[in-house]
Amino acid sequence: MQPEMRAVDHSDTSVGDAASAPASPPWNAATKIAFRFAFVYFSLYNLYIPLYLLAFPPFSQILALYNSACALSVRFVSAHVLHLSHDFATDYLNTPARSKDTTFEYVEVLVFFAVALLATVIWSLLDRRRLNYEWLHRWFLVYLRLCLACAMIAYGAIKISPHQFPPPTLSKLLGTYGDSSPTNLLWTFMGASRSYSVFGGVTELAAGMLLVVPRLATVGALMAAAVMTNVLMLNLGYDVPVKLASIHLILIAIIIFLPDLLRLVDFFVLNRTARLAPAKPLVRRVWLNRAFVALQIAFGVVLLTHDLYHGNRLTTQKQAEKNTPLYGIWSVDDFNLDAQPRPPLLNDSLRWQRLIVESQEDAVIQGMTGSLQYLHVHSNSPRNGFSLTRVDDPGWIAEFSYDNSPPGSLFLTGKVQRQPVTIKLHREDESKLPLNSQGFHWVQDAQ
Repeated sequence: MQPEMRAVDHSDTSVGDAASAPASPPWNAATKIAFRFAFVYFSLYNLYIPLYLLAFPPFSQILALYNSACALSVRFVSAHVLHLSHDFATDYLNTPARSKDTTFEYVEVLVFFAVALLATVIWSLLDRRRLNYEWLHRWFLVYLRLCLACAMIAYGAIKISPHQFPPPTLSKLLGTYGDSSPTNLLWTFMGASRSYSVFGGVTELAAGMLLVVPRLATVGALMAAAVMTNVLMLNLGYDVPVKLASIHLILIAIIIFLPDLLRLVDFFVLNRTARLAPAKPLVRRVWLNRAFVALQIAFGVVLLTHDLYHGNRLTTQKQAEKNTPLYGIWSVDDFNLDAQPRPPLLNDSLRWQRLIVESQEDAVIQGMTGSLQYLHVHSNSPRNGFSLTRVDDPGWIAEFSYDNSPPGSLFLTGKVQRQPVTIKLHREDESKLPLNSQGFHWVQDAQ
């Protein structure tokens, strides 16, 4: 059995004047130095979060200044300290789809580390007689809790939508494992299992909502650390370029539950009696403390509502892009080039095997060898036609008029690179592919 968790009466700390509360014990030198460094470093690292949430003047201008200062610092350190040849002229900031493990990010973390180290030295010299930073530590934990909650709720919401891990695209269903990068393989794996993606999203949302409730913050931080450790291992195992971010989220979670670590070890590991932690008000007035607690919970509720709505809106927009009469996997039955029929030979580099229309703007041609060519679709509805251009070769163009009656059939007439082409195709049912059709079984006598 686990030992008893004994409650201790701390009613003397709940009065209106915090002066009646017992004085906090002094910190040792190592603890004070570690706090100073962590305070400066993680304040810099997370500063964009509150500025981003308050994306209106004057905070939007402050965010722009912060981003500009980071970019200038990174470019200077990269060129004059590290002597790197990277060109950071492109804006690496505020680009949602970019890698989070770029050279820019690593240099930026190095800059934050150096600034925090220098600030810690100066702070320690100027404030060496202070006994502790108890009050500042309480507010610092609130800041970290809310920053971590922002990340956990945002990641959880886009998994539930599902925006982060959508179902595999039509071209992925026809691709091979060998043609997929490790990251794309993970995205296919996650997107193919709606239940697992939702489970991951729910655990992240739960951790985020626990973090905005002060009395439940330790549980939320433990949960966030566990969830993000799994995420980090996926990032490492599948080379997902969010390794730096996931490591920092784990470190933030550890800092949050660190004050309770000894009590947790006593109770869960050493089988000892653990005393309840005393209440630590942020300000002197009881009513004001209660107001701060209510504001934190309200912040979490608003953030949860916003992120769920935003994720659902993005998913709805993505689904709307598939609203095209040509959406689907179209298998080529007859292919005529320059009025000459092209039989389905595996060594024919000109004949198509399939045309895969992913959305109103994206399509893929699968050649006879199985290779995939990614295309942009340009609609021309007045002529009941469309044109295709290759993503990797804008000079390549194909123009078609089409007839898709009766349903399930498609007849294309046009030109590919100025050569006359007629193509007859039929629609394949992607729901019959094994990844989509096998479903779930409690009893499986055969694989």
